Amino acid sequence: MRIPVSRRAGIAAATAALLLPLALAGPASADPDPALLARSISAPGVKQHLQKLQAIANANNGTRAAGTPGFAASRDYVAGQLKKAGYKVTVQPFEFPFYEEHSTATLQQIAPDARTYAPTPPDGSAVGEFATMTYSGSGDVTGTLQNVDLVLPPAPVPSSTSGCEPADFASFAPGNIALLQRGTCNFQVKAENAQAAGAAGAIIFNEGQPGRTETLQGTLSAPTVTIPVVGVGFTIGEDLASPAGTVVRIKTDTTSEIRTTQNVIADSKWGDPNKVVQLGAHLDSVLAGPGINDNGSGSAAILEVAETLGKIPTRNKLRFSFWSAEELGLLGSDHYVASLSPADAAKIKLYLNFDMVASPNYALKIYDGDDSDATGSPAGPAGSDEIEKLFEKYFNTLRQGHVGTDFDGRSDYGPFIAVGIPSGGLFTGAEGIKTPEEQALFGGTAGAAYDACYHQACDTIANINDKALALNTGAIVTAAVVYAFSGNLPGPDVRPAAAAARAKGAQVSGVQVAGGIAR
Repeated sequence: MRIPVSRRAGIAAATAALLLPLALAGPASADPDPALLARSISAPGVKQHLQKLQAIANANNGTRAAGTPGFAASRDYVAGQLKKAGYKVTVQPFEFPFYEEHSTATLQQIAPDARTYAPTPPDGSAVGEFATMTYSGSGDVTGTLQNVDLVLPPAPVPSSTSGCEPADFASFAPGNIALLQRGTCNFQVKAENAQAAGAAGAIIFNEGQPGRTETLQGTLSAPTVTIPVVGVGFTIGEDLASPAGTVVRIKTDTTSEIRTTQNVIADSKWGDPNKVVQLGAHLDSVLAGPGINDNGSGSAAILEVAETLGKIPTRNKLRFSFWSAEELGLLGSDHYVASLSPADAAKIKLYLNFDMVASPNYALKIYDGDDSDATGSPAGPAGSDEIEKLFEKYFNTLRQGHVGTDFDGRSDYGPFIAVGIPSGGLFTGAEGIKTPEEQALFGGTAGAAYDACYHQACDTIANINDKALALNTGAIVTAAVVYAFSGNLPGPDVRPAAAAARAKGAQVSGVQVAGGIAR
């Protein structure tokens, strides 16, 4: 297809970002010129990796989610490419709680009145009158609804202890369906107690205070419950609570189990092993789609950079990381960091994270290492500000606008920051809304999502902005080269104690979901 002149000009300008000599670091006389190395990166090479990831998803039910054949094929592809490029590749396994809802659930009141409630579909594209709890068991059950220690009307503050204690089920009739209320303990406790009491299923309704009335969409946090569990809003829950003798049917179709997945870690054979420059991107998609922007884009970009630099002797050791189960709560990177000894953690001098670098309605966002905007999340560990300045200088050299973005804990820099490793990276936006100021800087559409296909089936190869991909890949290779040859890496070396403290308290079984709805 012929590319319009205006679009060709935009792509040409973006590609120039990969070719522009940048005097961002003065290498020692014996070292290669970072600018010359940066010129060898291939924007079409990044796109070829994305096309391969799309083909993998196409061959595996449209997904590359952790614990699925699509992820396994993605893992094997990336590991194979890295081995060919000369890296020592480690495939690091860990267990995690896998969950998938295969078909739309059913919730019906059978008696005293007949009513069928509107479901929330498995892809979350709409919010119905009820939703299957993440890690719910599977089944089709009909039974009498039995209230369990409800607080009706609700107290003015969250105070319901419904189902939080086994004693709440002292008079529970096995085979009934438990009606529970959101409150002071997490959903997992409520569901496990109901199951232990012989409940055939459970309905958990929202508590009733302002902000706690809508359809309850929550997670049980671990695959230990085998009975169907759904959430509803307060009004439906209150209606079901009276009169006594209400009969309901719940049908769920899920897989909820512990599975094994893997991180892919690639170490260059070059460089000082006590000075590790680590780059990372998560390789897994959500179950709903192929995840080509989120996060095939970051994975493909660092893979191309790794291939470009694999044969070049560097002063510091380069490490490329492809995380799994990020979409379930940063599980892969968390497992990796928690598994590091304090001595090994201290060798990692900085971590660079790239998660969604080609959003279609993009903004060029640099992680705010120094909290210069004085709002939102705090600054990163000492040295993070230097990483931010490097990316700013790259874009400034191109006369390309950029904005800051907080370390808000939503991506794989989180575990590294927690042990004091200087961190930084790039991001082009997810479900957030583009501002008029960003439209002025980057074009696109203000008032619309950066990525309207975020976590959806339409996150395909067609969802990639080529200009954003080229600009960010140029920034990635520039940072990789600068830090690979730098004799003065960012940040003080004050991290062994932090790493030891984290390792001591870490749970590395992989059966936690960070950030899940607990109450």
